[in-house]
Amino acid sequence: MQNLLVVDDDPRIREMLTRYFQDEGFDVTAVADASSMRASLASKTFDAILLDLVLPDGDDGLAIAREVRMSSDIPILMLTGRDDVIDRIVGLEVGADDYIAKPFHLREVLARLRAVLRRRTANETSRDADQGEALVFETFSLDLGRRQARFANGCDIELTTGEFDMLAVLVRHPKRVFSRETLMELTRGRNLDAFDRSIDAQIGRLRKKIEPDKTKPELIKSVRGVGYVFTGKAVSH
Repeated sequence: MQNLLVVDDDPRIREMLTRYFQDEGFDVTAVADASSMRASLASKTFDAILLDLVLPDGDDGLAIAREVRMSSDIPILMLTGRDDVIDRIVGLEVGADDYIAKPFHLREVLARLRAVLRRRTANETSRDADQGEALVFETFSLDLGRRQARFANGCDIELTTGEFDMLAVLVRHPKRVFSRETLMELTRGRNLDAFDRSIDAQIGRLRKKIEPDKTKPELIKSVRGVGYVFTGKAVSH
């Protein structure tokens, strides 16, 4: 049984999600605010969090997601009544694994949650297989087992879970052009929504973090009308 933490200030939504996911075999803990969420995380291990974007007492779901991500890679699915593209992009940038607008269909939430959990399991399996493997390029290296990125001078590159997954996909297949749809499927386990620019936003953040010249990307290049390609020169594997 997987443990799910639901964080939403609306009691009707908490009850609805609790009943539905309990029927689907999850152990559900539901809380109404950030302080209760922190207490729950401190006392119990969870497999995923369903987190509302807007919480009482001025708490911001984006800030809370960022806070959680600083110390844990637990999957976070953000729930919000605001279907704003900017909010969606920012939510994914701060480390959320998916973003679901209200009103939502419970079966869609379940499908997205299962996709995120499958991806996490696959990442853990891949991490075990990748122990000791590091991809080294002229300006940075990627340790797949430890999930660490570093510049050639030894300084760490701070990447969110999503950013690391994106970079890992690209560097494992240098010179291969990936469409946005393929990157969405490989890194988030779902299809690209219409007008979804989160892939572009994540590539933009990666460029800011790893490109020597952020105004003229040389490592991750755009292929007009198709997607992106990693062109970094490997030193060794």
